[in-house]
Amino acid sequence: MPDTRSAKHLRRWRRNLADERAEAAVYRDLASRRTGAERAILLALAQAEGRHEAHWLDLLGDDVGRPLRGDFRTRTLGLLARRFGSVFVLALAQRAESRSTYSTDRDATPAMAADEQIHEEVVRGLATRGRNAISGTFRAAVFGANDGLVSNLALILGVGASGVSHATVLLTGFAGLLAGALSMAAGEYVSVRSQRELLEASAPRRHARDVVTRLDVNANELALVYQARGMDVETAATRAHDVLVRAAAYDGATGGTTGDVDDDDVLDDASDQHELVGTGAKAAASSFCFFATGALVPVLPYLFGLSGVAAIVVASALVGIALLGTGAIVGVLSGGPPVRRALRQLAIGYGAASVTYVLGLVFGATLG
Repeated sequence: MPDTRSAKHLRRWRRNLADERAEAAVYRDLASRRTGAERAILLALAQAEGRHEAHWLDLLGDDVGRPLRGDFRTRTLGLLARRFGSVFVLALAQRAESRSTYSTDRDATPAMAADEQIHEEVVRGLATRGRNAISGTFRAAVFGANDGLVSNLALILGVGASGVSHATVLLTGFAGLLAGALSMAAGEYVSVRSQRELLEASAPRRHARDVVTRLDVNANELALVYQARGMDVETAATRAHDVLVRAAAYDGATGGTTGDVDDDDVLDDASDQHELVGTGAKAAASSFCFFATGALVPVLPYLFGLSGVAAIVVASALVGIALLGTGAIVGVLSGGPPVRRALRQLAIGYGAASVTYVLGLVFGATLG
């Protein structure tokens, strides 16, 4: 048998074949939970993986052998896709595409390697839609949970290290939980509301769109709007002229107003930015709940009767696990390396808590 069909090559081709089949199944499962354009895009990705599958089948010929299962990560992704189909799964699919080895695989065609890179961008685009939809609430939730974990652990360790009683530490923990959650919720609400109000102040009013067809084409003051928004004179004039021509044609054909035309053709609005920011009430509720949840974790050992060094060790361990989890989730959803993000969260949290613990020891020794 030629070297190009050695047992090692056959194993690798069979593995690639299994992975392509598993990835195609993931996209079909995701498509089954979508409608419209997203469904069509996901099915097109599944078809592309089918072309890659055909390539490995051609290379294997009669040596296909028994069908293999996809690798563990792809099978796990398929399980999540069948159960959830959320932005979390799309983010995982994006990372899966980024791990393709076809660019260094001599048996994969250049077109296949290019396909995988484009697939990553397609999935990134789909995942971005979901990220945009949850960004405001998700930001508040992540920050709330991490702040609750870190601030209350630091508070409890600092107070506990000073040598006060078990009841005092427990009371301090719950006071920190409630005060922090209320403060976070109020801050998030004010922040998001203020940001939305700034966007609304910058967004063009509806009546400005409706009067566009009545403007003097020769004077074309619409060009001034585009210049004020940063376009150069020539580009602004060209765009304004095109908009007026299209708006007039639409108005004459339908008897409607420019307001019926796509807003982006007339005056850009801030609807997409509003979606990114989210609502104040949702951000506040999310921040309160997640801060309270995070802040409760270091209190649990004291709530169940532990005290002293044992309570400090258990509280630190529980918070560490939670910080690793939130860091990994942020890493996955942002398309970054989850392990690195998780370790970063852990280092920051433990660093803050260690400072207050040392201060508590010093303060306790001083009082003693």
